[in-house]
Amino acid sequence: MGDVNSASNRYESIAEAARDRLSALRGGKPRIVVQVGHCGASAGAVELPDAIRAQYGGRASVSVAGCDGACFAAPTVLVECRSGAFARLERVNADDLRRVGMALRAESAGEPSSAARFVEAQTRVTLDGCGEMDAESIDAYIARGGYAALARALDDGAEAVIERVKASGLRGRGGAYFPAGLKWEGARGVRAPRRYMIVNCEEGEPGLFKDRHLMEGAPHRILEGALIAAHATDAREIIFYVNAEANLSAERMSRAIEQASALGLVGEDLLGSGFDVSAEIRRGAGGYVCGDETTLINTLEGYRREPRLKPPFPTESGLWGLPTIINNAETLASVPFIISEGAERFTEIGDGQDSGTKIVSLSGAARRAGLIEAPFGTTLRELIYDFGGGIGGSGKLGAIGVGGPSSGVFPPSMLDMAIKPGFLHESGVMLGAGGVIVVDDTVSPLDVVRNLAWYNANESCGKCTPCREGTPRMAQTLDAMANGDATADDIAEVSNLARLVNAASLCGLGQAAGNPILSGLYFFGDEMVGDKT
Repeated sequence: MGDVNSASNRYESIAEAARDRLSALRGGKPRIVVQVGHCGASAGAVELPDAIRAQYGGRASVSVAGCDGACFAAPTVLVECRSGAFARLERVNADDLRRVGMALRAESAGEPSSAARFVEAQTRVTLDGCGEMDAESIDAYIARGGYAALARALDDGAEAVIERVKASGLRGRGGAYFPAGLKWEGARGVRAPRRYMIVNCEEGEPGLFKDRHLMEGAPHRILEGALIAAHATDAREIIFYVNAEANLSAERMSRAIEQASALGLVGEDLLGSGFDVSAEIRRGAGGYVCGDETTLINTLEGYRREPRLKPPFPTESGLWGLPTIINNAETLASVPFIISEGAERFTEIGDGQDSGTKIVSLSGAARRAGLIEAPFGTTLRELIYDFGGGIGGSGKLGAIGVGGPSSGVFPPSMLDMAIKPGFLHESGVMLGAGGVIVVDDTVSPLDVVRNLAWYNANESCGKCTPCREGTPRMAQTLDAMANGDATADDIAEVSNLARLVNAASLCGLGQAAGNPILSGLYFFGDEMVGDKT
C-alpha cells in the first residue's frame, strides 16, 4: 500500500478533491471549449467566451483553453454533441453563434476537418491536451493526471530523477540542445548556499511561437516540470522569465502559480517532502538578445541587456553569483511525461538516435500555419506538405527559412532534411529553437536574407565590436546588392565579414548573425550576386 505520508498519497487526496470540484462545476452538462490564444485573439477569440456563456451557459459548461496549434483555423470552439464526441467549429464569430447551438443538438461530430486532422496526426507530449483542456483551471490539469509526476519525483528523490532524465536523452529545446540531465547534475554538484531555477520563456525570435502556446494552453505542465527540475537540483526559487509582450502567457502562468500555491504544490514542505520552493513571474526586458541566458541574468539583476563572458557558466555562477539552472519552457514541459511514463517510453519516440518530440512553429506561405509537435527525424517535406498542406501564395516553394535570424535559408532541394538536435548544415543553417518559415517563389532569396540581416543588426546590444559594427555593415552591403550597386569586392567582403562576426562575437546572436548571409550565398549565390563575379 505504501507510506501513507508519501508525497504520492498526499497527492491522491488533492487529486480526488480536484476531480470532485471539477465534476460539480460541470454539473453533468455538455461542454463548450473556447480556444483563446494569442493567434485567435487577433481574430476575435477574446470576446467569444462571454458571448457563448451569455447564450448557452445555462445548457452547457463553458471553459477556456489555449490554441491547439491549428492557428490557421482560429478562432476555434469545441462543442460536445449528444453522443459525447466533440464537434470542431472553426473561424467562429461572436456575432453569429448559431453553429454552437446546432452542434449542441447534433447527434454526432461529423467528419473531422483539415484542422482536426492536422492536430490528430501529431505526436503530442508537451502539447497534450492543448486546445481541449481548460487552461485556467488546475483541477482540469490534475484530472488528466497533472502533478502526479511531481509527487513521484518527490518520493523517488533527486538523484533518481536526474538519472531518469539522463536516461531519457532529453536535450534542451531552446536551440543549444544540451542534455538536460547533465546540466541538472552539474548544477547540483556545485557547493553553494542556494540555487536558482530560471525558466526561459523569452522567445523573442521572429517566426517562433511555441512557448507562448505552451504557456497559454498548458501552463501547469511547464510549472510541474520546473518544480521537478528545482527539486532535482535543490533550487529553492523558480523564476519564469516571460517575454515583455507575451501578456496572455504571463497571465496564465501567474494564475497557474497562484492555483498551485493554494493547493500546496508550490511553497513550503511540498506534499510533506520537506522541500520548499517559491515561484514567480518576471517580464523580459525586450529584445531578441534577452533570450541569451547570461543577458537574461543581467536584466534580472537590473543591468543592461547584454551578455556576459563565459566561463563561468550559469550552472556555476549565475544569478547573483549563485548556481542557476536555466531551461526552456518546452524542455520542462517534457519532464512530467518522462517521470510518469518512464525514460524508455520517451526514447521510443524519435528516430532511434534522438529522443522525444520537437515543436515546430510553421509560418509564412504554408497553407496550414501553426504548431506541429513531431518526433525527431521528421523531414521538412513532411512538416510543410503533410502537416502544412503545401504552399499558398503562388503555390510554388521558393525557399525555407529554418531557425530564424540565427540560422538561414534552404532551397527546395533540401526538403528531405530531417529535424534533429544536431541539425547543422555546412551552409550555416541549423534547427535552432524550431521556427520554419515557408517562402513562395515570388519572394527573392536576397530579400529574405536582407530582412534577417537587418533584424540582427537592429537587435545587436552593441557590447562587442564585431557584432556592433559588422552586422549593419553586412546589411548595408546586401542593400547595395539588391540595388545593383555592389561590386565583386563588396560581395567577397560580406562573405568574409559574415565569418568574422560569427567567429569573434560574444553571444549567440553575433555568433550566428552571419549565417543568413552565408547560407544565402551557398544556396542562392547566382541569384543573389547576379553577374558580379
